[in-house]
Amino acid sequence: MDIADILTLQTQVLWAAFAVAVAFGFIAQRTHFCTMGAISDVVNMGDWTRMRMWGMAVGVAMVGFYALAWLGWIDPGKTLYTSARVIWLSALVGGLMFGFGMVLASGCGSKTLVRIGAGSLKSVVVFIVMGLSAFATLRGVFGVLRVNTVDKAAFDLPVGSSAIPVWISSGFGLDPSLTGVLMALLVGGALVLWALVGPEFRNFNNLLAGLGLGLVIVLMWWVSGRLGFVAEHPETLEAVYLGSNSGRMESLTFTAPMAYTLDWLIFFSDTSKLLTFGVVTVVGVVVGSLVCALIESSFRWEGFHGTQDTALHIVGGALMGVGGVTALGCTVGQGLSGLSTLSITSVIAVTGIVLGAVASLRFQMWLLDRE
Repeated sequence: MDIADILTLQTQVLWAAFAVAVAFGFIAQRTHFCTMGAISDVVNMGDWTRMRMWGMAVGVAMVGFYALAWLGWIDPGKTLYTSARVIWLSALVGGLMFGFGMVLASGCGSKTLVRIGAGSLKSVVVFIVMGLSAFATLRGVFGVLRVNTVDKAAFDLPVGSSAIPVWISSGFGLDPSLTGVLMALLVGGALVLWALVGPEFRNFNNLLAGLGLGLVIVLMWWVSGRLGFVAEHPETLEAVYLGSNSGRMESLTFTAPMAYTLDWLIFFSDTSKLLTFGVVTVVGVVVGSLVCALIESSFRWEGFHGTQDTALHIVGGALMGVGGVTALGCTVGQGLSGLSTLSITSVIAVTGIVLGAVASLRFQMWLLDRE
């Protein structure tokens, strides 16, 4: 494979990622999929319907990820989430920040992009603030603070991965691929069954969200880890995942990609700033949501209701940007993509996100009581 072939393949990978992201945006807009909304429904109304959507999506993604690994199409150890280094405090603190912020901002990173496609000017502001805050946490002042504080509280696993099936297979001398599939079927299957048990859940939209978005995550793993994998790059003679920002296999996540998108737009004339997996997926989700909103005639311009509303969304966007990078992902990055790998780091991050969201919901109730 020569350089021309590499460039052609990279273009195919980016178009494929864009197409799958469009599907994510369309389905999320069509079904009102929202992790923040799911937590809010449970806390405020005791309604578990949207949480069952999320549970089913995680279960499907989990089974799909380890099925790809069992077939030998992807290497489950080559993701950001399954690194042997567990930054447990970063995952927890970052998750808490992200969860608190997503409630203030009326939705997580993916919901922000979906709302932009449906006409929300509020979400455009959140996107800019979140992207700038994420960039500052990746490479700027918040990044220095992160590296010198919470990132130091970490430990390395002797088994070489934070994926739970690797622990089990190492401890019992089992085949990691088979262990992964069996554990994914057990845990992921249980989540899918839990979702289907609720009679109110079993309608087209809910099933489309759970099954469709779970499959979207699996497709993204295939695009990045199978289609975009080159065992030996002709220039470096090393294995490479084409279009990847992290240098590893990627699926959907939105916090860092928002920063990369702003970076690409601002420095567009710089020929070293190339389109990447993260940038095209950010654009794809907005496009998919816009298409759905136009088809359903649900596109509406939306602005801020006042000073407090503006302030809360700006603070929420900043918390999501800092928290999402610190936790290595958002409700989709850690909540769907990360959990699909059965990573202990993802479990910690998602726990933090849920706790942060619950605390933020209580805070909003306090604000309403004051009024």
